[in-house]
Amino acid sequence: MSQSLATVSYLGAAILFILSLGGLSNPETSRRGNLFGIIGMALAVLATVFGPRVGPSGMAWIVGALVIGGGIGLYAAKVVKMTQMPELVALMHSLVGLAACLVGFASYVDTSTPLQGAEKAIHEVEIYVGILIGAVTFSGSLIAFGKLNGRIGGKPLLLPGRHWLNLVALLVVIWFGREFLRAETIEQGMLPLIVMTVIALLFGIHMVMAIGGADMPVVVSMLNSYSGWAAAATGFMLSNDLLIVTGALVGSSGAILSYIMCNAMNRNFISVIAGGFGSGAPAKKADGAAAEPQGEVTPVSAAETAEMLRDAKSVIIVPGYGMAVAQAQHTVNEITRTLRDKGVSVRFAIHPVAGRMPGHMNVLLAEAKVPYDIVMEMDEINEDFPEADVAMVIGANDIVNPAAQDDPSSPIAGMPVLEVWKGKQSIVMKRSMASGYAGVDNPLFYKDNNRMLFGDAKKMLDEVLTALKS
Repeated sequence: MSQSLATVSYLGAAILFILSLGGLSNPETSRRGNLFGIIGMALAVLATVFGPRVGPSGMAWIVGALVIGGGIGLYAAKVVKMTQMPELVALMHSLVGLAACLVGFASYVDTSTPLQGAEKAIHEVEIYVGILIGAVTFSGSLIAFGKLNGRIGGKPLLLPGRHWLNLVALLVVIWFGREFLRAETIEQGMLPLIVMTVIALLFGIHMVMAIGGADMPVVVSMLNSYSGWAAAATGFMLSNDLLIVTGALVGSSGAILSYIMCNAMNRNFISVIAGGFGSGAPAKKADGAAAEPQGEVTPVSAAETAEMLRDAKSVIIVPGYGMAVAQAQHTVNEITRTLRDKGVSVRFAIHPVAGRMPGHMNVLLAEAKVPYDIVMEMDEINEDFPEADVAMVIGANDIVNPAAQDDPSSPIAGMPVLEVWKGKQSIVMKRSMASGYAGVDNPLFYKDNNRMLFGDAKKMLDEVLTALKS
């Protein structure tokens, strides 16, 4: 394949990637967006493999890598459950960061094309920055993976003087960057490069460990942005225009998504990075008393829940991570269809940070074939709760916590939430009275118009569905 044909192929792939992002912005066009992305990536890989920069001697290595990587991808696609998608996404981000690090070191030791003067300095800056971003992305994504799959606790690890530690680390990285650019040989430059890589890896660990559980959806989108910039840095190191364009697309879209999600939580990006939200410590009121909700909960059975749903004219369902863990989305769809057949209006209310990654609940409901037109975002449906006969919460906690509005001393004070307590009746499905991922107690459970349906979401919903059909 000639250079001009490879360039045209790269241009076509870039256009397809842009169309893919546009398609993924809407549930109705998401499948088409995915298809555009697949075609674009296939075109990019073929143009690279058969392009002028890959000789016959390297073809066997590339084919072997494609077979191994493709096999792992196919296996993961078959065995990874939808509930495991957040940690899988985090793991994929870590691989992008690792690739950026490996490419950076390989580019530095590659002497096949000697560079001099300003060109050499620019290339070394690309290598240094690329490895820095890649190392932070790699280690941070691994910690996010551990937090999302439960191997690492969701509570933030707040080291004493952590901000000063970060500042010192930044100054050391800058100083070693200067030493790296002044190095006259590869051997001399390797030590500052390795030291910077170790500091970047430690910073990635420290950064994500300090972020609380409630901020994990923001962390996933943030790491998505980092992986994009790591890919763009790799493109600069390899002089690959498509990698630069693709990385910039991913990096900028991830940054925009992080900004949107921070707004949805009434947080700013700096406060997320600073960490501390979701420490699990109960908030204190001004008089020194703990902000512990007082009162008794009113339990309800599955049969009573079915009766309340059957008698309702308007039902709003709020899905949360508990629905994902129980894999109850298909049963939820069956209940929705049954209620709609009986003339009940059913809609879904989706909070921007419900679940463990952006769009988590939308993906699960789409998998269960819930109609797109009844799945509403928070801003679209929050004003409708007072007219709802039943607001049913399935495994959500922090996103329906009235303390965000009523208790200025709460850690989540000011965070926009779904106002389910304003419905005529609310039903909260939970395994127990444990606090949510943010470690914050929820006064909703004790309200007079709220009922608690305890148990596994899938088992309880199956019982509700049976009672509805009987």
